[in-house]
Amino acid sequence: MVTVETKMTITTLQLFFLVYTAILFSSAHFSAQSSNEDEENVKKSQFPDGFLFGTSTSSYQVEGAYLEDGKGASNWDVFCHVPGNIMNNENGDVADDHYHRYLEDLKIVQSLGVNAYRFSISWARILPRGRFGEINPRGIMFYNEIIDNLLLRGIQPFVTIHHHDIPQELEDRYGGWLSPQIQKDFVYFAEICFKEFGDRVKYWATINEPGLFVNRAYIWGTYPPGHCSKPFGNCSSGNSDKEPLIAMHNMLLSHSMAVHLYRKLFQMKHGGFIGIVVDALMYEPLTDKEWDRQAVNRALAFNLYW
Repeated sequence: MVTVETKMTITTLQLFFLVYTAILFSSAHFSAQSSNEDEENVKKSQFPDGFLFGTSTSSYQVEGAYLEDGKGASNWDVFCHVPGNIMNNENGDVADDHYHRYLEDLKIVQSLGVNAYRFSISWARILPRGRFGEINPRGIMFYNEIIDNLLLRGIQPFVTIHHHDIPQELEDRYGGWLSPQIQKDFVYFAEICFKEFGDRVKYWATINEPGLFVNRAYIWGTYPPGHCSKPFGNCSSGNSDKEPLIAMHNMLLSHSMAVHLYRKLFQMKHGGFIGIVVDALMYEPLTDKEWDRQAVNRALAFNLYW
């Protein structure tokens, strides 16, 4: 977790750690205890003051309404409509229909007893053509409705600016994350989010799991744009050795530029926090031999440290 200042480290880590792991923690705890005769109950009172219990979604996985109310096509919309890319040729055109049923969904979130909810903003719903087109006011209205209704229910909104879906326009114009041009697009998008929602949103994540995305999009070819090369896959285009590094480079620079912008122009006024979400795997050497230790260092470098 990238924190804003050293003094904020505990609070920020505490909050973001919860949103992604609280439910898993409870499940793992009960699973570990299931073999015991007397299961221990986990209570909220056992957690520190201010600990947030949350749940989360991402825009493409739940919203649907993929071309409604001014939304443009995203990379996922296009990728899922290519026969053979997705099992059973399914897509997110409707998904959970969250766009039309968000009030019902937020009631369900509240019924779980959580006080934090993380969701992502569809880039193509706010900027159908990136910085090459107009802002979609109906997209702004939709996320304002979600944020306002969360706060009315006593639930803190955690907003992910980018969860792997970009306007297809950016992919078609310059290759998406493979071009440094996307840094300008990402900061433009982030600034709109800060301006429109930052007065009520105090917890921001710039990008969700960039490592996972570049592996699947540019090594294995199972995420859009579906790039890969042998021996990792047999895609029509791509270079699994080079493209992941280029894409990650642009993602990390985009993240840093958005964080700099937030700290400079918005943090003092809004009093919020900003970071990045990473996925991590742990590796340990098979033996104490030097080559095994070096293998672990390489694995950690390419899967976490960067």
